[in-house]
Amino acid sequence: MTNKQLFETYIFQHINSIYRFAYTYTTNQEDAEDVVNESVLKALKSINSLRNPDQIGTWLYRIVANTALTNIKKNKKIVYMDPIDMADVQDDGDDFSDISFEQMIGVLEPKYKSIVVLRFFERMPLEDIALILDENLNTVKTRLYKALKILRIEMEGAL
Repeated sequence: MTNKQLFETYIFQHINSIYRFAYTYTTNQEDAEDVVNESVLKALKSINSLRNPDQIGTWLYRIVANTALTNIKKNKKIVYMDPIDMADVQDDGDDFSDISFEQMIGVLEPKYKSIVVLRFFERMPLEDIALILDENLNTVKTRLYKALKILRIEMEGAL
């Protein structure tokens, strides 16, 4: 089987996971779709550079992560508010009792969120996550521990 055929098969089998991973970075449906489309195009253009077909998944997820980060930097928008306008904003005292897991992981920075999603939703081993994110394995373990600690604090606060 050629690299291109292997890639097509992988995409058809894992497109939902790839989209979910892109969404963790963008938190927006349209942006996530753009990231996935752009990533697939980039991967197709460089499919011949794939040396180890057994690692097509980690190779593609790395492309998606890099594309998502580039997209975020390119589209970063800052809105400055006048303190006078902020005076009208009231705190409703929301107790977060009806918060979903997706909203809960939304409090995490992307470097933590991507690890949590890959580990618990995609059930990837930490070694593969380290390859995808181009990080040291111990760094991935530390970030996962910190992310879980942050989530635990958030969940306790929501109760």
